[in-house]
Amino acid sequence: MPIPEDVTGDEIDKDVRQELQSLPKGLAEDVSKNLVMVARLIDEDPESAYAYSKVALRLASRVAAVREAGGFAAYANQKYSEALAEFRAARRMTGGVDLWPVMADCERGLGRPEKALDMAGAPEVQKLDKAGQVEMRLVAAGARRDMDQLDAAIVTLQSPELASNSVQPWTARLRYAYADALLAAGREGEAREWFAKAIEADKDGSTNASDRLAELDGVEFVDAFDEDENENEGDSEVEVEVEVDGEVDGESRAAASEDDEDDEDNEDDDKD
Repeated sequence: MPIPEDVTGDEIDKDVRQELQSLPKGLAEDVSKNLVMVARLIDEDPESAYAYSKVALRLASRVAAVREAGGFAAYANQKYSEALAEFRAARRMTGGVDLWPVMADCERGLGRPEKALDMAGAPEVQKLDKAGQVEMRLVAAGARRDMDQLDAAIVTLQSPELASNSVQPWTARLRYAYADALLAAGREGEAREWFAKAIEADKDGSTNASDRLAELDGVEFVDAFDEDENENEGDSEVEVEVEVDGEVDGESRAAASEDDEDDEDNEDDDKD
């Protein structure tokens, strides 16, 4: 995989750079560049990010940060079995619990929501920081919805973090998930309220709460780009019609001229 010239490898997190110090300098540089590309592309081009992660894994599969990056790249491409294997490998290497929520979500992706719920009740959850515990709550609520337990999903999301007025990095997603669960349960009025609260907390546009709220209010958005395309298509059709009409008129005039010439010949014959 080609690496852009502006990528030096120094862009990676200092903790990851420290992990790579166990590798020869040239190899560490190559691995770090590929990890930079994974981080750069994982949201906008997950397939390419996955390809870069495979290069990094081939070069340094015994580095926990590389296994973790490979897991997230596979996860972004819905390769849940592969992602889970990489996350487990990274966890064995580090002994940490940070990946516990995303591992549980992989279980959901593999059609095993019951396993995800088991993980939500495991001792590892108590070792997570606040962000991790909120993430685990989101995964557990999703598992409940997978099992058509809407009321249980709603209760799962009801927490001090949801009720808090302070805005944290997870607030918008938590409020959005709660609104979505309420809407699925037919509680439209409450859902509208929580979509609005999600918008208040969503400073970086991490959810589409504004679109969901607009849908509930009956507002339809028209893409200006699509409008321009339609106008251009309309112009093209008019031009085609004019050209076709011109051809038809030309043929008619030619036919008329031939008829006039025939009439003149007939008149000359009559005179003779």
